[in-house]
Amino acid sequence: MQESLTDRIRELGAVIVAHYYTAGEIQDLAEETGGFVADSLEMARFGRDHSSQTLIVAGVRFMGETAKILSPHKRVLMLDANATCSLDLGCPADEFTRFCDANPERTVVVYANTSARVKARSDWVVTSSIATDVVRHLHRRGEKILWAPDKYLGQYVATQTGADILLWDGACIVHEEFKAEGVEDLKKVYPNAAVLVHPESPAAVIELADEVGSTSQIIDAAKRLPNSTFIVATDRGLFHKLRQTVPDKKFLEAPTAGEGATCKSCARCPWMEMNHLQSLHDTLSQAERMQANEIHLDDGLVEKARKPLQRMLDFRRQQKTVIAQTS
Repeated sequence: MQESLTDRIRELGAVIVAHYYTAGEIQDLAEETGGFVADSLEMARFGRDHSSQTLIVAGVRFMGETAKILSPHKRVLMLDANATCSLDLGCPADEFTRFCDANPERTVVVYANTSARVKARSDWVVTSSIATDVVRHLHRRGEKILWAPDKYLGQYVATQTGADILLWDGACIVHEEFKAEGVEDLKKVYPNAAVLVHPESPAAVIELADEVGSTSQIIDAAKRLPNSTFIVATDRGLFHKLRQTVPDKKFLEAPTAGEGATCKSCARCPWMEMNHLQSLHDTLSQAERMQANEIHLDDGLVEKARKPLQRMLDFRRQQKTVIAQTS
């Protein structure tokens, strides 16, 4: 099947952009065919800058929408249009708009894990890797923040910046399940292990971390830190890239449940699991499936949603310029 998929990808003149949480076989195929494996923002940016006019997004719907927002004239295909995100589902655009309208004095900052309609209502769109920097910048300007949708990430950003943040009540069904007690118990067995935690996790888990960061920042920490063993609190899909990047180190899944649970760690997004070779094969070989899995967004919506995304990209570029000038 993999050989036929490679042929079909080339025939379409397409490129795969895959998230770190997708299956290892999808990540490998993406890289083998000239594609890219990354976090959601880098996926969209790679797709925007790549010459291919067809982007195959292996991830969840908000990632496909983000790719379409940054590449409105390209064809964007999902492996499964029903693959979504609990954060996206938990922040309906109409309810979010009412929340914003009730707090007009606040600057609206939304996490990338949101629909295009929610992004369009925001002032800034951020990823976990840049959220703290953006909010600190706004706080220094005296701005109060309205944050959505992940309350744990919002709480973490608030503690790091001191900003006045009004939180939407949302959470990731994967990261919310990590348990501090389970991490502490695992540390007793592996006392020299470093704890790497995604900031979508509860505060009690974050407090145990040696490093807190996005998927790409967790990979960087695993490379940089001297520890040979790591307890990792994020979706287990990241372990494929971690083991490829630092094969001489050991990675353990942070526990998500107590002694009576059916699994020691349930750290797997059910929607990310909808991305596999069969779903890719069906999308690329069946015309009806391809049509159903293509992302379509209204031009006006794309324009509104691109502005807060571009604001973040410009901010990141300015940061890099300052660092280059001072180094």
